Parts: sequence; C-alpha cells; structure tokens
Amino acid sequence: MLSGLFSKSEKVDIPWKQLKDVSDLNEVDEVSKNKPVLLFKHSTRCSISAMSLSRFERGYQGESPFELYFLDLIAHRDVSNQVAEKYAVRHESPQAILIKNGKAVFDSSHMGINYSELSDEAKKL
Repeated sequence: MLSGLFSKSEKVDIPWKQLKDVSDLNEVDEVSKNKPVLLFKHSTRCSISAMSLSRFERGYQGESPFELYFLDLIAHRDVSNQVAEKYAVRHESPQAILIKNGKAVFDSSHMGINYSELSDEAKKL
C-alpha cells in the first residue's frame, strides 16, 4: 500500500571521461575551447568525497552544459598534482573545477560541490 511512497528514482548514468594520464589534460584543454569542462577530483578513500560525488550525481539530469571528466586521485596522484599546478587551483578532495579555454574559472570542494550551481556557472561562460 505504501510502497509507491518510498520508491527510488531511476539512476541516470553519467558519461564520465576518465583522466588517467597527465597527457589527458591536453584533451581537457582542447575540449574546453568549445565547451566548458567539469573536472571532478575524487578520493576513493574518503567518505566525504563519496557523499559529495553521490550528491553531484543525484543532481545530474541527463544533459549537461559541460563535458564531464573524472579523476580518481588516489590511483592517479601524478595527474592530480598536475591539475593543481597547471590550473593554479589549490588541491582539495573532493573538488570540482570548471575549465574554459584551458583555464580554471570556478572551483568548489567538499559539500560545496553542487551540480545546479556548477551548471549555472558553466552556462555563464
């Protein structure tokens, strides 16, 4: 009788592109010339990072004003370090960085990562 009240919404698959090598950042820069890029840095060892990623994914509605790139910073520490240096953004985890024309234009971290806010920022670019 009450089962319909507590049904889970269907999960939408996010088309993440994985960053696994420092050279992948060249692709990020190229893509960002035509469309903003969202780079999501995630720590697989951190519960706050897991909560932040889940919250971000729940906000995703199937279309996005940015290309989505995912970085497992535990597995790819060298890429994470290069992101901080290349885009002049202090390393945090979790962290979402908007990149346009090869430059970081907005970033947020921890529970400040919000799909709707990031989407609004990207639409301004």
